[in-house]
Amino acid sequence: MGSEFGDEPIVIRRHLGVAVENLWSRVKCNVGHKNNGWNELSGSLGDLGTFVPIVLALALVNKLDLGTTLLFTGAYNVITGLLFGVPMPVQPMKSIAAVAIVEGDPLTVPQIMAAGIATALVLVFLGATGLMGVVNSFVPLPVVRGIQLSQGIAFGSTAVKYILKNQDLAKGKADGDRDWLGSDGLLLALSAFCFIILVTGSGAKEECGVERSSEEDFEGETETREQENMSLSIPTALIIFLLGVILAVVRDPTIFGNFRFGPAIPHFVRISREDWKIGFVRAAIPQIPLSILNSVIAVCKLSNDLFPSKDVSPFKVSVSVGLMNLVGCWWGAMPVCHGAGGLAGQYRFGARHGLSVVLLGTAKIILGLLLGSSLVQLLAQYPIGLLGVLLLFSGLELAMACRDQNSRADSFVMLTVTVISLTNSSAALGFGSGILLAMLLKFREMELWGRLWICRTTSESRPGYCNLPSTR
Repeated sequence: MGSEFGDEPIVIRRHLGVAVENLWSRVKCNVGHKNNGWNELSGSLGDLGTFVPIVLALALVNKLDLGTTLLFTGAYNVITGLLFGVPMPVQPMKSIAAVAIVEGDPLTVPQIMAAGIATALVLVFLGATGLMGVVNSFVPLPVVRGIQLSQGIAFGSTAVKYILKNQDLAKGKADGDRDWLGSDGLLLALSAFCFIILVTGSGAKEECGVERSSEEDFEGETETREQENMSLSIPTALIIFLLGVILAVVRDPTIFGNFRFGPAIPHFVRISREDWKIGFVRAAIPQIPLSILNSVIAVCKLSNDLFPSKDVSPFKVSVSVGLMNLVGCWWGAMPVCHGAGGLAGQYRFGARHGLSVVLLGTAKIILGLLLGSSLVQLLAQYPIGLLGVLLLFSGLELAMACRDQNSRADSFVMLTVTVISLTNSSAALGFGSGILLAMLLKFREMELWGRLWICRTTSESRPGYCNLPSTR
């Protein structure tokens, strides 16, 4: 007995060592330690076209604490990058943000946080009970593609407005046509657009499902792949982002003098009963269906398309979104989610592993600790046209995921979902219409329906045709 108890600490240490080694191997695999760091760094910035305008508007209109948001979203980026192993984005909850900055009746910070927490509770419940997985398996692929296409077009439309029109982010609307020249002129945005096209072309090509008919085809593919790898080695998003920072300083050289050095200190948000009511009714109700469709179902599908070797399940994504907000919203951090558009944008600019969002999260944490909310001064001067260019490519990449819908029926369902979602600005309505349409098309293809339809027209000439088979 003594020897057994004496050996027990050794056995425990051995098992602990194996567990730590396995965990470290998984982290290295998820981070992609052998990948090109410049690609990952550039790809991490592919989602800024969505993140910066929304967080800046919330900071200016609703007095959201930017430093706290940077600290928490940075931590979310690092954790999700290590756990998922893909460039999983951390984006603002767009419906909540849109309601929050409504001119004349903006939401208060406690009301915004109440909406984020309410949405998070629904997502955690759906994920933990397995209902989110049931919904994901039930939804036909053309419906998911329709949601992705509508989101991609919506991103692209917003991006073009950013490029062509001056933007008043505090009021959430355009303010006249953009001048051709200047530090945020139309010529600058068009030059950035052309630069990205010349370097990266139409984006990375998929390699699966390609049949090589000859050795020449294989050599041609190899040459094309080498050209793509060379183009991806140029961090286009990073170059454009740094250019925007330089131009922001040029537009207002007093920015550095207005910086207040020191960490952001989160404060606990007290939410009243009235805040819960307003936040849930006005902001959470429109956000919940969008989070289910775009932040969970569409993200899982796109991630499995782009990274088939990674296990990104509805359970993990749903619980991840829920836990982020159940922690951060109590301390004043902006309600966030994962989004298919952000994933597409980061992939478009070179992100292939969790390292990209780990780098982005680390940068956010450092900025939050050093500059806190005073960073608003720099973001307010950042050229919106350049953010529009990044957002445009994110939207296009997301929309291009729908090119696998080849049959007429699948394309019909996808385009119906897209049109209804865009026309009514409601992904939930488009989703419901797509489900109904897919069910009607499936019902129409059933043999029983066909026999009943033919029976009605041929019963007189073929008396025995309508006799249904016995169920015995």
